[in-house]
Amino acid sequence: MFKPSQPMLARLRLTTKQVNGGYYKGTRTGSMGHFDSKGNYVIDWTKVRTYVVPEGLDTFKVSPSNWNNALPFEWLFLTTIAQLTPFVTKRMNPTPSAYKKEIERNGRTYSTIDGMKGTDYLEQWYSSNPDEVLARETAEQEAVEGLRSPKP
Repeated sequence: MFKPSQPMLARLRLTTKQVNGGYYKGTRTGSMGHFDSKGNYVIDWTKVRTYVVPEGLDTFKVSPSNWNNALPFEWLFLTTIAQLTPFVTKRMNPTPSAYKKEIERNGRTYSTIDGMKGTDYLEQWYSSNPDEVLARETAEQEAVEGLRSPKP
């Protein structure tokens, strides 16, 4: 039989956990901010990459000369948008991500943030679909009356 050589006996470190920072370098762009004391991520706008807008971009029009080589979805895009606009807004309202609920206690109304529960979803569905609710209730009443009436 043969014995493996010393290089073959060496353990090859191939995962990021086994290498001391020598395997995965990432994109090497660094962080765009930091975490504050409450655990929220704060963006440092001096680190965010920005691009210089070319001069005259606000008056630039999409020309029909490029439409001959365009694919159908590109042609639809070119015909619906006649002027280029920036895709990043300078101001944006916060997106509501929590379900707000009004609670009355001791004659006062409080607004609380809570996750939507199953009963809350059903109440919302009942209020937004009155025709289906009415049809379901009449079908249930007919089924109950059919059970109560004597069969011939």
